[in-house]
Amino acid sequence: MTKIPRHLAVIMDGNGRWAQRRRRPRMIGHRAGARAVNVCIDFCLETGIQALTLFAFSSENWGRPEEEVGALMKLFMGALEREVDELDRRGVRVRFIGERERFAPAIRDRMAAAEAQTAGNARLHLTIAASYGGRWDIAQAARELAREVAAGRLDPEAIDEGLLAARVALADLPPPDLFIRTGGDVRVSNFLLWQLAYTELWFTETLWPELDAATLRRALEDYASRERRFGLTGDQAAGPSPSGNHA
Repeated sequence: MTKIPRHLAVIMDGNGRWAQRRRRPRMIGHRAGARAVNVCIDFCLETGIQALTLFAFSSENWGRPEEEVGALMKLFMGALEREVDELDRRGVRVRFIGERERFAPAIRDRMAAAEAQTAGNARLHLTIAASYGGRWDIAQAARELAREVAAGRLDPEAIDEGLLAARVALADLPPPDLFIRTGGDVRVSNFLLWQLAYTELWFTETLWPELDAATLRRALEDYASRERRFGLTGDQAAGPSPSGNHA
């Protein structure tokens, strides 16, 4: 593959359906999905993808049955306790985006500890979107700008896309080059709405627990075949892209 995305964003969909097809509880599917996360991380490390952002738990997921949410929180806590040392050893930086205050204090403490432990790593930037929504992300960026205006530090007329972009999540990373959604649904489901403006989208019927390297390779091969124009003509896009992306 001649073109490798620098930043891959993924909606990990299909855990519940994977379990239901096997007549197993939904949580069995979530546990299987947690193992698929390692497949994706391994693939990124092997291919040289620099950033991976995974949609683990949306703002809307809090509305799921209380039993399922509680089980997901236990699974999340277990993964934090079990995986961080290995990710740190492999040079992976871990961080979280979303409404962190909605989590229990013990989970927030583990999230902060994982971020602190891996802060110096740069081989792969792994971002977990948890209690996250794209509309929330844009709204919190707007609130930050509004506070600066109210404090007299910012002229409202100076607000432009650049200022807003600097305040949404992942502002220090290049925008996602490739978005993958498993599970067959063809939508972005309130994920990285600002950041996905010119991202290439790729959808697959594969359920998340069934993810393997071959599926990810197909996504990258399709990505490599596309011409990314960013609103320009093909000839213009052949030069450096407006977003700073290589492709």
